Amino acid sequence: MTRLTTPFSAASTAAEVVDGLDLSGRRMVVTGGGSGLGLETSRALAAAGADVTLAVRNPDQGEEAVADIRRTTGSETVRHAHADLQDRASLEAFAAAWTGPLHVLVNNAGIMATPLTRTPEGWEIQFANNHLGHFALSLALRDALVAGAEESGTPSRLVSLSSTGHHRSPVVFDDVMFERREYDPWAAYGQSKTANSLFAVGATQRWADEGVLANAVHPGGIMTNLQRHMPEQEILDRGWRDAEGTPNPAFKTPEQGAATSALLAASPLVEGVGGRYFEDVAEAVPFSDEKPGVGVKAYALDPEAADRLWQYTAGLLG
Repeated sequence: MTRLTTPFSAASTAAEVVDGLDLSGRRMVVTGGGSGLGLETSRALAAAGADVTLAVRNPDQGEEAVADIRRTTGSETVRHAHADLQDRASLEAFAAAWTGPLHVLVNNAGIMATPLTRTPEGWEIQFANNHLGHFALSLALRDALVAGAEESGTPSRLVSLSSTGHHRSPVVFDDVMFERREYDPWAAYGQSKTANSLFAVGATQRWADEGVLANAVHPGGIMTNLQRHMPEQEILDRGWRDAEGTPNPAFKTPEQGAATSALLAASPLVEGVGGRYFEDVAEAVPFSDEKPGVGVKAYALDPEAADRLWQYTAGLLG
């Protein structure tokens, strides 16, 4: 399979990726669309004419984001709706309220490096939020995505936000929820990001024949509210930000970080592509020890692991 490249680069922005595209009539949902990467992804898609719903946990933040996008793009086809990835009832309500086709679902929202926290079900919260919540929402919206493909005559798209953090851990099926092994917030984050990539593989395996294709995205290093659970000293020690609050110049801006999501959500350059992992607005290269911060590890695209994860997740969610 030939690696897919594009004319864009790590420095490209989401606005540049969608420049010249007419997304009128395309209905899209972006989770975590109220801030950071989700906001910039939503802004670019709305600017190109898409009908965008921001799925947000905080209604006030959603209202502010909608006003911001309307002000900067002139779009009137942007709105927000409540969806809390840690609350299955809210996800079911979001899906139940959705009517008509859906052409793109961007599973963007996430949490990172939290202290050990468990949901009421006893699930480790990063895995629950980043993977289980998006799995449940995607399944609840599957029929709408199928309808979107039937209406448009082209596959609907599911974009799953993974991360180079997946390098830290495969899905440890023997103890996913850290019930027997010592909790490590970064291993837990990495496991959840591997799960996000495997979900794209599994969804494509199951839904491609119905017109739904999924791909995984690493947006790059960006300072957003994703780092809110990290101690300030750890951020400084890692060199992600200096004492004056200036991000590491090697990091991307949120507009650049949203570029790969915009590519997978909207660009004709990836039409018909599914089950792959992208970074820097192109398909990622395989991981190599010579370049430890780049590429995708084989376990994050392994079809057998993807199938095992799907069965495990379906069992948890009933």
